[in-house]
Amino acid sequence: MPALKSWFSIPRGSHFSLANIPFGIISTASSKTPRVAVAIGDHALDLEAFTANNGFSALSTIQPHQAVFSESTLNAFAALGRPVHSVVRKYIQSVFDRDTPYPEVLKANSDLQKKAIFPLAEVQMHIPFQIGDYTDFFAGLHHAFHAGRQFRGPINALQPNYKHLPVGYHGRASSVVVSGTPIRRPNGQYKTDPAAEDSAPVYAPCRKLDFELELGAFVCKPNDMGKPVPILEAEENIFGVVMMNDWSARDVQQWEYVPLGPFNAKNFGTTISAWVVLSDALAPFKLKGIENDVDVLPYLREKDSKSVFDIRLNVDLKTSSGNSSTIAESNGKYLLWSFPQMLAHHTSTGCPMQVGDLMGSGTISGTEPTQFGSLLEQSENGKTPVQLPSGEIRKFLEDGDEITFTGVCGTDDEALVGFGQCVGRIEPAPQF
Repeated sequence: MPALKSWFSIPRGSHFSLANIPFGIISTASSKTPRVAVAIGDHALDLEAFTANNGFSALSTIQPHQAVFSESTLNAFAALGRPVHSVVRKYIQSVFDRDTPYPEVLKANSDLQKKAIFPLAEVQMHIPFQIGDYTDFFAGLHHAFHAGRQFRGPINALQPNYKHLPVGYHGRASSVVVSGTPIRRPNGQYKTDPAAEDSAPVYAPCRKLDFELELGAFVCKPNDMGKPVPILEAEENIFGVVMMNDWSARDVQQWEYVPLGPFNAKNFGTTISAWVVLSDALAPFKLKGIENDVDVLPYLREKDSKSVFDIRLNVDLKTSSGNSSTIAESNGKYLLWSFPQMLAHHTSTGCPMQVGDLMGSGTISGTEPTQFGSLLEQSENGKTPVQLPSGEIRKFLEDGDEITFTGVCGTDDEALVGFGQCVGRIEPAPQF
């Protein structure tokens, strides 16, 4: 489809083209109270101010619910459901369209433009949802194989259950933070020589701090306890997607994970991008994920085989010396399980999900070293240092390192659907 043209100036190559309209939470110097906004080019449209000045006068569907745009999270808006999200997004697109049928709303309303449109450089971004619970999955097959091969060899790299169900664990929702929030290196218990059976563990700053290139999906429809979400309905329960860095203390994890899985190695910080890209905006970029060579059980069988997204994902590392380079290029298509399958499996026991619950995809890696979404893979767990263009090397992250994820769909520079950035900088561990 040809790119939508706008009367509003949107830079070529912007992640936030008229084809996108992602939602987030902003505050400004003139109003410190967080509220709902959408990103358009290099600006944000303040939906609270837009609403207060009759911006939705031509959209009767949302008028009884306009108070949701004054909320400090997206939970209330998300709870209105996918059909409402869709009409609001399309309406905002029509308001910004070059040939808008509603010029009086914003195009010819310079007063409202001054009140409701702010440069992104001048807004403060906040965590988009109140996250009640967070579950991290392990759906990136290539990452699961690469990591498993290091510890169990290629034959036993994948556990016997891996291709039969979306493996996951419950993470810590309280440490999910918005892009730009510093991440403090955790202290933890680990063995300095894991191969030495009789050696005692130490408690010290993590030495194998890593990033994990993931996507996250937010739930927008609750299910009652005891009532699973059927796989054919699961997609309607997903509001949208963010990029996610599920930071990991590899040495702590290796020592603690038996028998119950990750704990302190994963609870110190998870970074998400600030703007949530709606499921509708991602729909044109759906494609088939990694082929599963086992016959999955009926409760996980999707009607549409195209259920993951063609999202080009990049990882940039900026060292404390200021040198920056791209160290990985992956894609959202490298998943064995989709978010609808994760949700259907999660609720298959009757587990109740709430609006704002977050699901992580697990690390998304391709088959080549340049596509590996973690340093665990790139450095072979520290055995092979990663050479950076600056001449610096990394086995794992050092204090002062900054990791930036970017993700974008499409090839038309006037119709990109992207996520902006997901950024975190490592600060030294606290001293006891």
